[in-house]
Amino acid sequence: MTTTPALGNPIAPPADEPTGSRLDDWWMRRLRTPTRMKLWYWGAPIGVTLLAAVLRLWNLGNPHALVFDETFYVKDAYTLMHLGYEGSWPDKADQPFNAGTTDIFTTDPSFVAHPPLGKWLISLGLAAFGAGDSFGWRISTAIVGILAVLIVFLIARKLFRSTLIASIAGLLMAVDGHAIVMSRVALLDNSVMFLALLAFGCVLLDRDWHATRLATKVAELRDRGSDPAWGPVLWWRPWLIAAGILTGLCAGVKWSGFYFLAFFAVYTVVVDAVARRRAGLPFYLSGALLKQAPATFLLTVPLAVVSYVATWTGWIVTSGGYYRHWAEATHLQWKGALSWVPLWAQNLWHYQTEMYSYSINLHVSHPYQSNPLTWLFMIRPTSMYYEGAGQGQNGCTANACSAAITSLGNPLIWWAGAAAIFYLVYRLARYREWQVGLILMGLAAGYLPWLLYINRTIFQFYSIAFEPYLILGLAGVIGIILGKRTDPHWRRARGLWTVAIYLAFVLLVSAFFYPIWTGVQVPFWFWQIHMWLPSWV
Repeated sequence: MTTTPALGNPIAPPADEPTGSRLDDWWMRRLRTPTRMKLWYWGAPIGVTLLAAVLRLWNLGNPHALVFDETFYVKDAYTLMHLGYEGSWPDKADQPFNAGTTDIFTTDPSFVAHPPLGKWLISLGLAAFGAGDSFGWRISTAIVGILAVLIVFLIARKLFRSTLIASIAGLLMAVDGHAIVMSRVALLDNSVMFLALLAFGCVLLDRDWHATRLATKVAELRDRGSDPAWGPVLWWRPWLIAAGILTGLCAGVKWSGFYFLAFFAVYTVVVDAVARRRAGLPFYLSGALLKQAPATFLLTVPLAVVSYVATWTGWIVTSGGYYRHWAEATHLQWKGALSWVPLWAQNLWHYQTEMYSYSINLHVSHPYQSNPLTWLFMIRPTSMYYEGAGQGQNGCTANACSAAITSLGNPLIWWAGAAAIFYLVYRLARYREWQVGLILMGLAAGYLPWLLYINRTIFQFYSIAFEPYLILGLAGVIGIILGKRTDPHWRRARGLWTVAIYLAFVLLVSAFFYPIWTGVQVPFWFWQIHMWLPSWV
């Protein structure tokens, strides 16, 4: 994996500089003109983003029916638009809602298990296209998924300093089935992934910002004759502040956003200790823990909490939400030192405790629940939608037909990505590459907390939260396969051919599985040949 030369890493930037070999001479003559390099620099991110848009927007309104948990989130989004809080619906409301009879909700509040921001995002599509249009149900989620491909590209280019590897990362994210499915259904998890990914990008940018500012401050102290033994405290860290706000918003979609906040905060303390050591400070660890860490906490956690609470604005400013007047109705207002706390805050706190109790005690059996230990290997994907038809029904011309939406990733991406992650763990231990550490930290933030809830009812599709880091890890290993710029011609050629063949098979497999990801009606036998493992059915 690539790093800056200052880190002393043996792996140099891949592929973007000529070395004098015949292959690189050809590259230099044919492609490395200023115009073509500018086209490559700007055209590559545009290309992978457009590809992502086509795969996510094509026939987005199919099926015109609430699928899986859309039955909760789309209807909640609609009542948020009208009431400011989630209202209740009559029994069996999905059928009339699908048919366009949408104004059948009541003003009675509904208990919800997740904060409102993700549903507010879904409501933007409802406002733009109408609640009767299934395209409108899903367009917000699709846009989030499209933008995520672009962000993965930009982060990869920053990490690896290579447009080629960034293009591969963006391409893998664009064509992976799990990312496609989660962008084509109106669930919350795509928004969790996107906001956490933005925060991850801010942490990446803060790393350079912090190291540069710290070195400058230490040099200034030494020039003035001061002894910077513990080093200075840096209060102005705009990228870290942005990361705090974004993780708070991420938690405003699902509480798992707070795990990203915790992991990112710990990572920044470690980065600060390393930067202080490189700056020659003798008490670098003490300075990181006792001086900068409290400042880092104040720069991130309070802002995250404020941004999280802000996502509840609709519930706060209206009066009909669930538990909105719990304290007054039960006469359980806080007393003594906490009596000054506004009633809306007391009621909101009670709501959060009830949501937490519900979430950790959710043990209802579901046919598609999965053990998080299997997520990297994609053992039990979630069937979001399945409809069978006999010959002559719904346009079926075969003996039997199937239409399915299955959150099944491209096996060549996920299985190779899992292998890449295990290799990167070894590589981090051996080479201490900061890019590897950052990628693994992002993956751990989105994945490891779920191991605490193995006995809860949880699903494979939650893994979308850490998929970008799986893709980045795989792209980094692909960069290693491509080789160093100082490698001989035969080594570079072998790496290029290996990667090209792998990517060709990835594209073929994605084309093969695309109907199973998008609800296209196909012959039943065609659906069957996609079920490679018995646990996929």
